[in-house]
Amino acid sequence: MMLFGSLRRALAAGVSVVAAAACLVGAGGAARAAATGPCDIYAAGGTPCVAAHSTTRALYGAYNGPLYQVRRTSDNTTRDIGVLSAGGVVDAATQDTFCANTSCLITILYDQSGRNNRLTQAPPGFWPGPGPGGWDNLADAKAAPITIGGQKAYGVRIEPGTGYRNNNTNGVATGDQPEGIYAVVDGTHYNQWCCFDYGNAQTDGQADERAIMETVYFGANKQWGYGAGAGPWIMADLEWGLFSGVNAGYNNIAPINHRFVTAIVKGEPNHWAIRGGNAQSGGLTTYYDGRRPNGYHPMKKEGAILLGIGGDNSVSGRGTFFEGVLTSGYPTEATENAVQANIAAAGYAPSGGTNPPQGSQIVGAQSNRCLDVTGNSTVNGAQAQLWDCGSGTNQRWTQTSGKQLQVYGNKCLDAFGQGTANGTQVIIWDCNGGTNQQWNVNANGTITGVQSGKCLDANAAGTANGTKLILWSCNGGNNQRWSLRS
Repeated sequence: MMLFGSLRRALAAGVSVVAAAACLVGAGGAARAAATGPCDIYAAGGTPCVAAHSTTRALYGAYNGPLYQVRRTSDNTTRDIGVLSAGGVVDAATQDTFCANTSCLITILYDQSGRNNRLTQAPPGFWPGPGPGGWDNLADAKAAPITIGGQKAYGVRIEPGTGYRNNNTNGVATGDQPEGIYAVVDGTHYNQWCCFDYGNAQTDGQADERAIMETVYFGANKQWGYGAGAGPWIMADLEWGLFSGVNAGYNNIAPINHRFVTAIVKGEPNHWAIRGGNAQSGGLTTYYDGRRPNGYHPMKKEGAILLGIGGDNSVSGRGTFFEGVLTSGYPTEATENAVQANIAAAGYAPSGGTNPPQGSQIVGAQSNRCLDVTGNSTVNGAQAQLWDCGSGTNQRWTQTSGKQLQVYGNKCLDAFGQGTANGTQVIIWDCNGGTNQQWNVNANGTITGVQSGKCLDANAAGTANGTKLILWSCNGGNNQRWSLRS
């Protein structure tokens, strides 16, 4: 109790994160510091967690229960996956053993708060899911391997059609009550569709009216609110729109690009904020802090919790979730800064497995869009084009020692028909070592065909989604300049 009180006093005084962390160190200090979780910090700040979900670690220093449940397809049996020790990281070896030689789905995300606000397979809403009876799919338990604190772990990889929900919760904010939400997500796995959300939603799965939900959204959606550049952004889904600030459309917030992202949305009467940062290091940036958008005061939150979908069960979003909480009350910045320090100290890192895809994105200087294979096609002859940068493997290109730009592991960027003339289409084809599949990635930002000597070019200086890529005589235009983004 003295340890807990020290943290409370440090947060109340608004001291630095480093000083607050120092309060945790006493006799056997390192062990005691490691046994403090985000929900202990929120509680010390007077805004306790009312829901706490994670597949990677305990979010309370004393938590020693299950994190999630998996079901294997070979015999439909289930297994709870817990932690290696109280307050520690996940025991992923139990999942690996249980799911060996078969596939597994994540069936339950347990709530560590003690309120039983667990997340399970989402039922149909206004938009039906792709599963039987309109239910959503469950996530592949093996699809998002990472490490945390040097130990293997798995996230919840949401592909379109996958979603989790609880429409009958306990203690979650309703109406205009204040709350805080954070999620740690994969910063490379997203798309431009609705909606990869985590947080507070309506209980009936219908888009009945505005202001009935409040969630963290992560992605590059531009249908409603959005920010500067091409995204991705942290925004809030408040129903009848995503919001990046007070305006119902564009707000000048910066995109956030980290391998792991801490995403925060919090709200109280006629006041809300967006904050975020690198979940591996550093502090938080405040992207918005101000009044509610017109029509969103007072809020009419209904207190359901969802993950991976919109409030009306919109199932087109994509993302990967590792941990997150909902709080009672509006957290202070000092509390959130201490939580961010705790997240960074947890040691999130890539596993070197299949998530994220290998290779780099090739981004147009003029368009800020990515070199993309149309329609995610793997068929020989599929056109290369510009498209909003996302996380698909059809935008991940690996430079080989043979000067190929390889996608999907076996297809190469190719000048159609070994053409060398202006206007020759750039496509994908089985890698064959031909000089029409060899490219020089040059220091001036151009990419030139070894056979033709011509530049990779966005046709007619186009910048729109779907602009075809062709060969054209190098002319110094920005539609012929590219950068690599890992």
